[in-house]
Amino acid sequence: MKKMIIVGAGPGDKELITIKGKNAIESADILIYAGSLVNPEVLDYNKKDAKIYNSATMTLDEVIDVAVNGIKNELTVVRVHTGDPALYGAIKEQIDELKKYEIDVEIIPGVTSLFAAAATLKSELTLPDVSQTVIITRPEGRTPKPAKESLIALAKHNATMAIYLGTGMIEKVCKELIEGGYPEDTAVSVVYHASWPDEKKITGTLKDISEKVKGEGITKTALIIVGNVTNPSNYDYSKLYDKDFEHEYRKPKN
Repeated sequence: MKKMIIVGAGPGDKELITIKGKNAIESADILIYAGSLVNPEVLDYNKKDAKIYNSATMTLDEVIDVAVNGIKNELTVVRVHTGDPALYGAIKEQIDELKKYEIDVEIIPGVTSLFAAAATLKSELTLPDVSQTVIITRPEGRTPKPAKESLIALAKHNATMAIYLGTGMIEKVCKELIEGGYPEDTAVSVVYHASWPDEKKITGTLKDISEKVKGEGITKTALIIVGNVTNPSNYDYSKLYDKDFEHEYRKPKN
């Protein structure tokens, strides 16, 4: 069956793309990339002088037309998304539209900005006795959210929360998180352009992070990580490497 390849290009650093994703870009005759978010340097991997389209200026219909026409002409079409396409990637609608033309897709996952942000913060998102759950969400904007998924509703868990697409309304975000149950002194980190050369890290608490972020002039392409995993006052070491902990590969050391 004919197919389009969807590649997760990673968070920004062109080396944070999978080998499989790089190979797909190398072999592409047509590249359609999210120009407002994807580092254009990843397109330099292409070896075939591919025709390049920037989907930031295109509608869904236009993207599908380019893909269908290319595939009908037996060309390799690669759609390049930022981070991992499974998160806020708008890929389902592309898959469904291509099905109408009996065109399949192959999806190559990528590194999402959450993991790049955690890496630059040198943080573990799940710490014993602090949080063992990560909630990935976004505030409500032009895209609506189910009421049960509001920030206020999700905040009651006090879990680690990664908030995409929220820095433009960070004051409102913090207010809702506090209203939902996070203490005002909960640690918050905002990472702008995680893994890019101009990356910025801002740390604080729910009480003061919005003013710090505004002071840096950051309004987009940043991730908000809420939770004391980024600045724990105390936590337990994991059992996995505890000298007294037994599992199938190791007996207790005492």
